[in-house]
Amino acid sequence: MPKLGAEPIRRAALVKATIEMVGDSGSLDVTVAQIARRAGMSSALAHHYFGSKEQIFLAAMRSILSIYAAEVRGALAAAEGHRGRLRAIVRASFGPGSFRREAVGAWLNFYVLAQTSLEARRLLAVYQGRLHSNLMHDLRPLVGPRAAGVARGVGALIDGVYIRAALTPGNADRRSAAVLVLEYLEREMEGR
Repeated sequence: MPKLGAEPIRRAALVKATIEMVGDSGSLDVTVAQIARRAGMSSALAHHYFGSKEQIFLAAMRSILSIYAAEVRGALAAAEGHRGRLRAIVRASFGPGSFRREAVGAWLNFYVLAQTSLEARRLLAVYQGRLHSNLMHDLRPLVGPRAAGVARGVGALIDGVYIRAALTPGNADRRSAAVLVLEYLEREMEGR
């Protein structure tokens, strides 16, 4: 007989194990059995909860995106003014929950999955759309008609820093990553 209330705990354990496995291996070339073993359960149970390996990966990305969204909301709540909000968005993009080794590896593989999976592409579009919208809200008053171009540049830099971090051995430096993007943003805001 199944334990009542165990499903959310087991799902969370599988998601955590997926993020760790993808981060460790650097690819989506991990099996459901490996993920389940890392989570301390059977592959049959993993399939029962998620249905397929792709669904487990998508659940892992939803988890990472939820952490990222919470970091952005928290940073924005404490920010003052348009410049402060923009800096908060950039810093949150490299927050401790999102810019850790295993999450960075998952992001890189998420970009790859989005090339072949409609659902992954949709999730990526939602993330990119929210980032763009948040940036546009505060860029318009500061740089006027250049706002869309600056927002695209900031988004591209954030993505590029994640890709570079995934391909660099060791832990990525959150502060240096944020400073790189913030310097670009400051130059664009001064160039008005």
